[in-house]
Amino acid sequence: MARIAVGGFQHETNTFAPSPADYAAFESGGGWPGLCTGSDIHAAVAGANIPAAGAIEALHAAGHSTVGLVWAAASPSDRVTADAFERIAGAMVERLRAALPVDGVYLDLHGAMVSEAHDDGEGELLRRIRAVVGERVPVVASLDLHANVTRQMFALADALAIYRTYPHVDMAETGARAASLLNHMLAAGRRPAKAFHTFDYLTGIPSQCSFIEPCKSLYALIESLDARHGVTLSFAPGFPMADFAECGMSITGYGANPAVLKPAMDELAGAVVAAEKDFALELLPPVDAIARALQTGAVGLPTVLADTQDNPGAGGNGDTTGLLAALLAMRPPDAVLGMLIDPPAATFAHQIGRGNSAEFSLGAISGVPGIAPVRARFRVEALGDGAFTGSGPFYRNFKLQMGPMAALRSVDAPGVRVVVATTKCQTADQEMFRHVGIEPRLQRIVAVKSSVHFRADFQPIAREVLVVKAPGPALADPAEFAWKKLRRGMRLRPLGPAFA
Repeated sequence: MARIAVGGFQHETNTFAPSPADYAAFESGGGWPGLCTGSDIHAAVAGANIPAAGAIEALHAAGHSTVGLVWAAASPSDRVTADAFERIAGAMVERLRAALPVDGVYLDLHGAMVSEAHDDGEGELLRRIRAVVGERVPVVASLDLHANVTRQMFALADALAIYRTYPHVDMAETGARAASLLNHMLAAGRRPAKAFHTFDYLTGIPSQCSFIEPCKSLYALIESLDARHGVTLSFAPGFPMADFAECGMSITGYGANPAVLKPAMDELAGAVVAAEKDFALELLPPVDAIARALQTGAVGLPTVLADTQDNPGAGGNGDTTGLLAALLAMRPPDAVLGMLIDPPAATFAHQIGRGNSAEFSLGAISGVPGIAPVRARFRVEALGDGAFTGSGPFYRNFKLQMGPMAALRSVDAPGVRVVVATTKCQTADQEMFRHVGIEPRLQRIVAVKSSVHFRADFQPIAREVLVVKAPGPALADPAEFAWKKLRRGMRLRPLGPAFA
């Protein structure tokens, strides 16, 4: 059967975020497996909800062999440094060149990477891959739902498969779908017809959740169109935090017959246009969110607060303190916030030891304007080494390495606890609390540093989920960013002002 080259390079770039992604960020992975090469790729991702895992499994099941190139991922942040991009992309290209001949290429990409030198990181990587294998070898890629799909990406890849869920519980499934598209090309000996369409408005990422409208219906429509027309469609709501001309929403489509593909694409495009008004989402200030949570939350059925603007999954560093300060001021019972990414505080907690109290200075490490540390007395309630396995739908089977962790209880507001960790990662799995002895279900208020991915594991235990607008770099309203490169005429929020 065929010999398939497999690689991956994932980064979601918030160009307004405080910290870039250097080579060390990809070496550590930030919740993802660390940078790996060759045959180590399969071992690193096997069994996890990772696109490459699903693709490799599907390719092997079809009888193909795979040759590993490079796989790397880092937590969302500001731009990928030029050094990191060149080292990772360069190694991938050199390993591909050494592996020739290959019959196909599968790439596990994000779709919203901006490097210091390239606004379209994936487009540049695909350009280099295509230069090595030529036009005859099919190249397919899986992409994140938040991909900002560019014209170059669409042109250089023979097919793109994009997640259909947010929270992304279908990452491995999407990798398998990309592998299926590649397998069909190899079997048929030809490439599919393809189509691409972009839109002229941005949406905040909290409103892109596929558990709620309008995305719930849009993704159901995609499933229906695929089944009715025998095509493969994708919708990327985009990542509205990357300041470059092609940031935004898009749809892609692939099929054997262009005449069949076109009406399917037209119906989906019309639905996305009609959904613009439905992408609005209620955002609550911290005080209002906590007050409402006190009315609705109960031990055993907590209200979950999403600290969306400090989401490490969207470029935040997980260290802002607006929601924590409000919790301490309002003194609710049975409340916990996590994870606050604060390596010095985690180290200090381990130094003073379990059961002891001390004055802590929490958060505000990354220098986000207007964010101050919380200085208060806390008791160290539990400690952990940060090594555990994710059990929720999003981080399923991830071998997480969060570094030293601690559960701290406020001395002055004893109903409030905070989980501190060392390694940047969004709070999207209940094991992040359980590792330090806190059972989320048994709280009244659970505050998480996440925008949407937390919903996969936390929404089933919640009475209500509230999206909180506390200060942070991952703005929930795209219109509030200081755009410079976005294409003219793009509406900065649904039915909102256009970028001029």
